[in-house]
Amino acid sequence: MERSFYHPDEIRDPAEREAALMAALPGIVAAAQRSAPAYGERLAHIRPEEITSRQALAGLPLTRKSELMELQARNPPFGGFTTVPIGAVARVFASPGPIYEIEARRPDFFRMGRALYAAGFRAGDLIHNTFSYHFTPAGAMLESAALALGCAVIAAGTGQTEQQLRTISDLRPVAYVGTPSFLKILIDRAAETGSDVGSLKKALVGAEAFPAALRTEFRDRGISALQCYGTADLGLIAYETMAADGRLCDGMVIDEGIILELVEPDSGAPVAPGEVGEVVVTTLTPEYPLIRFATGDLSALLVEPSPCGRTNQRIKGWLGRADQSAKVRGMFVHPSQIGEIARRHPAVRRARLVIERPASSDVMTLMLETAAPDEAEAVAATVQAVTKLRAAVTCVAPDSLPQDGKLIEDRRPIG
Repeated sequence: MERSFYHPDEIRDPAEREAALMAALPGIVAAAQRSAPAYGERLAHIRPEEITSRQALAGLPLTRKSELMELQARNPPFGGFTTVPIGAVARVFASPGPIYEIEARRPDFFRMGRALYAAGFRAGDLIHNTFSYHFTPAGAMLESAALALGCAVIAAGTGQTEQQLRTISDLRPVAYVGTPSFLKILIDRAAETGSDVGSLKKALVGAEAFPAALRTEFRDRGISALQCYGTADLGLIAYETMAADGRLCDGMVIDEGIILELVEPDSGAPVAPGEVGEVVVTTLTPEYPLIRFATGDLSALLVEPSPCGRTNQRIKGWLGRADQSAKVRGMFVHPSQIGEIARRHPAVRRARLVIERPASSDVMTLMLETAAPDEAEAVAATVQAVTKLRAAVTCVAPDSLPQDGKLIEDRRPIG
């Protein structure tokens, strides 16, 4: 008989879970303090044996994702946050910034298997994985989880739509992993060309917003799609689930391998249940023990238990950003990158990246106040080189951009 959950820990008593997390916390803090130079400095005056509650954890300093580029540049390659030698590492990734991340040598290091299982993936499934395998970790993150689950993986990666359609038609995978926008591209292109993608029945999507209308479109085409929320540094943070009667449950269940806080973005103080706060995560990962890692994402807790039967807390999902960084087509874009683009083109007086979603895909436009409008094509090439994403470049009149301090303006709807 098939089990309903990936692991029995998902349905344990909440008090038992909290006790286990708090019991593990002092050891993680001690290991970080002892073996990760960055935490040896940041936590120099902390007594790990005293960090046994959320209140005590809240007294530790935040480590912001937005700081990692500077910290890694100052102390290469990983900013002093890893505890193991490079020989204990399986893969090293480079996300835009650049920010470097590691994967240690053990199965499902990023804990994504739980999200795959909740989305209906099972041993023996053939999965079409369209997350990037180039530098960034998403492709490897999901592949590692799928292999741990007993699935086979088509290492498709991004782009090459026609080849992807041919592969799906030939190999008949039952499941898709990737961004929701690329799944729509594949489905729409298949309809135009007569390609057969009817084998796809389930999907786990992530790395960008998943509008309700797009979920409905997938369901109407015979694909049940759930989404997960994670980062390259932390791995899985939370994931969607289904109730026993097949209904989609509200929000996302928090992963068992982390301690999640929601805090005021400025002070770092915890917010009350139900209030919007910045997502701060502490991992129980000995090789890369991120402690009070501030993601810059906003969310809120759902107080009621999930109808799916899992007993961990739920968050409402992604509710915006606490800073100007934005995720576009699965990749983070940072204000510092917009500044770097402008620096490489001295004629640019001011720049502002505008992100929109006119249909089901994200679109970037770099607005420029520049003395050399004929450089627009060269600036577009620099945008792709720096951010690994394409953007249109539009030259505007002098002093026409808002003077509000923003380098990135995200106009996409949250829902």
